[in-house]
Amino acid sequence: MSEESQEDQEAPGAGIPLVFGRLLKRLRVQAGVDRAELGRRTGYSAATITSYEVGRRIPNEKFIRQVDGVLDAGGMLADFVEDMDRAQYPASFRDAAKLEKEAVGLHMYDALVINGLLQTEEYARTVFTNWRPLLDVDTVEQRVVARLARQEIFERKSTPTISFVMEEVLLRKGLGGQAVMRGQLEQILLIGQRRNVEIQIMPNDCKEHAALSGTFTLIRTAKGRRIAYVDAYKGSRLYSDDQTVMEMEDRYGSLRAQALTPPKSLELVEKLLGET
Repeated sequence: MSEESQEDQEAPGAGIPLVFGRLLKRLRVQAGVDRAELGRRTGYSAATITSYEVGRRIPNEKFIRQVDGVLDAGGMLADFVEDMDRAQYPASFRDAAKLEKEAVGLHMYDALVINGLLQTEEYARTVFTNWRPLLDVDTVEQRVVARLARQEIFERKSTPTISFVMEEVLLRKGLGGQAVMRGQLEQILLIGQRRNVEIQIMPNDCKEHAALSGTFTLIRTAKGRRIAYVDAYKGSRLYSDDQTVMEMEDRYGSLRAQALTPPKSLELVEKLLGET
């Protein structure tokens, strides 16, 4: 199949990825390099290069910087790194993702799915495969890659203080099947051993609950900003006013008091793992 016919079968993307892709193609053609050769030089298939050029897939920072050098682009492609990093997330999460990277404190309550920072690749893929309206295969894979990339926060030199409160039902839901949930429980136990991470489970039989209005995240930046992020269908929002943030911090404090302690929570996860 020729490059032209291959590209015809790729529906074009939109926005920044499409702008980047058109520039990538122009620079590649000017350099007299076909997609197969560019793929060999960068470690990707010709089909992947095609997807990048039509804006259907979002390349990672490593590829962008590498191809900038291979095509002698003089930084024209590398200038897209930050924009492409933002583009890999849904529009409603982009500002929160940027703040998350800068955070020195992250505190999260989850009631629908296990938090993205804790998810395994298989669990994340299950979440996005079940998304409605349905996501196409490329978008599912982009979202999985972006979600796993967020977990680099655990490897930062200046590791932030991170805490999670999650509903017990999430550990029992069986999303994706037994093998997926077993891997997910193991991941929670592993991350829960980190010195800067505390994981707490809100038991099903708890008679009090301070967050019946839904899930949220509290973010504290190195500059002292305190922000609350509320994730809702087509209505995700960041709050920075003192009154709202204080209310949500109080709510989170009550949640932590009502939930199992971190040691008891990990004991429960280990018990459920033994039953899986």
